[in-house]
Amino acid sequence: MTELLEQAIAKLKTLPTDKQNAIAVLIIEEIEEELRWDDAFARSPDILANLAAEAMAEYRAGKTQDLDPDKL
Repeated sequence: MTELLEQAIAKLKTLPTDKQNAIAVLIIEEIEEELRWDDAFARSPDILANLAAEAMAEYRAGKTQDLDPDKL
């Protein structure tokens, strides 16, 4: 366990039980979501590579446009 995580857990221990549980749920959900993304990427490297190649081909062909955050 990293020192930073140990510090976070030490602070967590000072909170009331309901707040500890709420934060624990958030952490568990975040870890599970990260694992789902890792699994999805691991199962689809060819799909992602094809999408990236297609996007680059469109860019090189001049079929893309710069993103203007003010127009979102």
